Amino acid sequence: MSVPGPDPPETRRGLVGPFTGRHLATTLVVVLAAALVLAVATQPLAAPGSTPPPVDPRATQYLVGSAGEGLRVGDRAPELEIAGPDGSPAPLRNLAGNPVRLTDLRGRPVWLNFWASWCPPCQAETPTIRDAAAAYAPQGLEVIGISVQEATEDDVRAYAERYDLGYTVAADLAGDVFRRYRVFGLPTQYFLDGDGIIRSIVQGPVTLESAASNLALIGLEPPADGPVSSPELAP
Repeated sequence: MSVPGPDPPETRRGLVGPFTGRHLATTLVVVLAAALVLAVATQPLAAPGSTPPPVDPRATQYLVGSAGEGLRVGDRAPELEIAGPDGSPAPLRNLAGNPVRLTDLRGRPVWLNFWASWCPPCQAETPTIRDAAAAYAPQGLEVIGISVQEATEDDVRAYAERYDLGYTVAADLAGDVFRRYRVFGLPTQYFLDGDGIIRSIVQGPVTLESAASNLALIGLEPPADGPVSSPELAP
């Protein structure tokens, strides 16, 4: 006579397969906790509703020396002289070989721009200077671009021709004028009144708006139509 064995254990049906409601609830709590930790870890530190500060895309001045005390507003601008073949002072010459003298420009406002063809901030502002020089020429503005630390004058000439620079360009290959003006960064701008007195100095590139503000300090009015900004230089 056989003895019946014990009854098999009762099988419980879960909500999802073998998982009970308690299993599912525990899993959900773990997932929510992990999500909360992740949200806190990745939350920006800025206050809610605040916007990040805008990024200024403009190029900055390219330093070529130690910043120090140089010329000041109110000083008379030194003459644009270089060392001649015999070591005596000689006038800086433009790309056509003609002397460039500030004394010859008395009575006219002058914008001196120290720059270099290899200098990124100088390249960025080239269209601005070109457009401003043309727009203010009827008022007598003389723009003089003095290129420094170049290998040859031909490099400067190629740059001026490539971008159709209609203002005066000169190559200060030995850096004589550069040192007289105690320039320590490129570009550097000097705005002179008709008496040759420095009325404004800008360390770095200019925009059309900042150029207009500085030109107003040497007696120039914004053109009626305003200069139109050129597109960036092609590579």
